[in-house]
Amino acid sequence: MNFSETIRLALSAIWSHKLRSFLTLLGMIIAVAAFMLVLSLLQGFNAYVDEKIAGIGSNAFTIRRFSFDDFKNTDTIAEAQRRNKELTFEELEYIRERSQLIGKIGAKALPNSAEIKRGTESLKDVMVEGFEPVIGEIENIDIAQGRFFTNAENNNSVRVAFIGSEVADKLFPDGNVLGEEFTMRGIPYRVIGVQTTKGTVFGQSQDLFVWLPIQTYGSNFGGLTRGRGLYFEGTAINPKLFDAAVDEARTLMRVKRRLSSGEKDNFGILTPDAIASLRDSILKPIFTVILIVPAISLVVGAIVIMNIMLVAVTERTKEIGIRKSLGARQTDVLRQFLFESATLAAIGGFIGLGIAKLLGYIVTHYLIQTVIPWWAAVVAIGVSAAVGILAGIFPAWKAARLDPIEALRAD
Repeated sequence: MNFSETIRLALSAIWSHKLRSFLTLLGMIIAVAAFMLVLSLLQGFNAYVDEKIAGIGSNAFTIRRFSFDDFKNTDTIAEAQRRNKELTFEELEYIRERSQLIGKIGAKALPNSAEIKRGTESLKDVMVEGFEPVIGEIENIDIAQGRFFTNAENNNSVRVAFIGSEVADKLFPDGNVLGEEFTMRGIPYRVIGVQTTKGTVFGQSQDLFVWLPIQTYGSNFGGLTRGRGLYFEGTAINPKLFDAAVDEARTLMRVKRRLSSGEKDNFGILTPDAIASLRDSILKPIFTVILIVPAISLVVGAIVIMNIMLVAVTERTKEIGIRKSLGARQTDVLRQFLFESATLAAIGGFIGLGIAKLLGYIVTHYLIQTVIPWWAAVVAIGVSAAVGILAGIFPAWKAARLDPIEALRAD
């Protein structure tokens, strides 16, 4: 029996029992859809973190009041709060004046939320942050309209604002944004630029923000301390010297803070590799557990297929006897039932993959970008077929071993 004939018989057997085949497929469909949806979410989350890192740049680092190690437990947090002082502009200037390997470095302030208004329109819970102008260059901020801040505007605490596209769309629906004003805490600000639309992540808009020159932010929001404390972002003069630049920044901070060689850093330096390592160390075990749950569904689907194939062997005993009496070999019967179970599972894999893709579009629209790599789709179908083959081995072996004479006598 050739390959095409085997496939034709398998499809014919599946089609002749449409309802039973669909119910058999249901387990495999749910298993593959659940597995692929979870995988696409994990891939999408990893891509989101990588995108954030890439947005700042693989050549960029941040200096903060706290490090990752300070958040191990409540004791380390309490100790760090006592030990780690807030960063200051004096420390930033100290690094700028003495660094040789750091290309650009600037200050940002921790965000606050506020209500902004223009006429009768208002937006609540808008994220407000303070930036030094050089941050626009460090982060490669994508500008849709206008420009970013200048040093003169920052030094003079000018009330200008760089806003997100959602703020622009809702407060300025007529499209005239640049040069227009809105108020925040009763103080007017003039719009000088709008960022390119970024969309939403986990249902939260990335375009609902107002950025101010850092001196303006400090003057109008009560100073750059505590919840509005400073942190620094910097880049190396050359990506090849990135590690050396980070070490230089650490050394300068330690010298400025007069830390002895045996004392622990009372600040933190975050690098893209450190962020990625933290993500992997925390989330990999969680991701593994999450993936195991839908993987168990594949086992359940395999059991269902095995059960149905055993029923099929019993129902088609006479058919098997006729085929064997007409010259069909054991390998022909074995191959027919194996192909039938594999085809059944593969069809379930294709349908499950399609459902996962559809659900992925919905999740992408409302939550986070989902990603199904091409290799994952190939593996999903391959695994489905492999599960079908494994589930069909025993029923196929049982069918192949039937005695043709006894099979012909079956009712």
